[in-house]
Amino acid sequence: MNRLLSVLFATAAVFYSVSAAETFPTLPPGSTAPDFNLPGVDDRNWSLKDFTNAKILAVIFTCNHCPTAQYYEERIKQIVTDYKNKGVAVVAIMPNDPKSVRLDELGWSDLGDSLDEMKIRARDHQFNFPYLYDGDTESVAHACGPAATPHVFVFDAERKLRYVVAIDNSERIQHVTKQHLRYALDALLDGKEPPVAQTKVVGCSVKWSGKEASAQAYLKQLAAEPVSVSPADTNTLQALRKNDSGKFRLVNFWATWCAPCLVEFPEFVTINRMYRHRDFELVTVSMNQPDEQNSVLEFLNKQHASNRNLIFASADRDALINVFDPDWSGTAPYTVLINPEGKIIYSEVGSVDSLALKRAIQKAMNERKPW
Repeated sequence: MNRLLSVLFATAAVFYSVSAAETFPTLPPGSTAPDFNLPGVDDRNWSLKDFTNAKILAVIFTCNHCPTAQYYEERIKQIVTDYKNKGVAVVAIMPNDPKSVRLDELGWSDLGDSLDEMKIRARDHQFNFPYLYDGDTESVAHACGPAATPHVFVFDAERKLRYVVAIDNSERIQHVTKQHLRYALDALLDGKEPPVAQTKVVGCSVKWSGKEASAQAYLKQLAAEPVSVSPADTNTLQALRKNDSGKFRLVNFWATWCAPCLVEFPEFVTINRMYRHRDFELVTVSMNQPDEQNSVLEFLNKQHASNRNLIFASADRDALINVFDPDWSGTAPYTVLINPEGKIIYSEVGSVDSLALKRAIQKAMNERKPW
């Protein structure tokens, strides 16, 4: 009974902390812009006074991992270009606590929301606006109360809030019929009232710091999943290579005697946890001898590798290697990404570049989603 009560109280504590953290109200129009002092991806801190000369300041709460936010990156860049000579300043603020983002919430991204990862995204996507990190204290996010990412707060020359809304009315650019942010900027530049002061906003929820307990509980849930390994004969490997699963299949050949394999193996577990709720699966194939299955399973259990795991069913490695890929020399590690049509779209002999691999996976899957 005491243990049951402890569990109930712990569950209630997690629920209360998450619920309490999600009650930050959205700053109402007419409010004064909150001051801030936040680090940017350009290795300097930014504050409200850095935008003193701007007639209008647009503060956009956005992030790396949210697919809706990703849809809008190019549009934000174009707005910066179109309005920079009109006295409009644009600053983007990342409001999420990175520790409160669950791995499955990264399923549409190659990067999380840490400052270091923000620097990578800003560099590789050539952001032309300050991109600031508020993930440690979320102080500015608490003050403004963004409901989702992206969410825009437009302040006039006196830094009074005039506009709180979505950038436009569809993340898919071909369906956009109302360009809310542009309407507001044009109205304010002309000395007029914005046509709409506040609208609904669609996007990913802000990951407030109170959600860290939920993220940790999810990791414990994943760690408790059963782990197994099965023998793979030539028929199994032939079917593995054919891939009639209807999913993108990542296959990693490894062995307990291969040091680089062991070093990178946890990254494959993470990748699987990120993308497995989409049309994706990870299959690992141990190149150990069949009589080493127990030691292979012991390693897999330590890694919490609850994906599909195989081990060579025969000492005749040449036959097993050739049936999967006759051009592969047998060097380990060896990793391939196979699309649902059975075509290898990524391969690496030796250690993988984790970011490059995640980008290959994300790109391949995203090309099949509606745009």
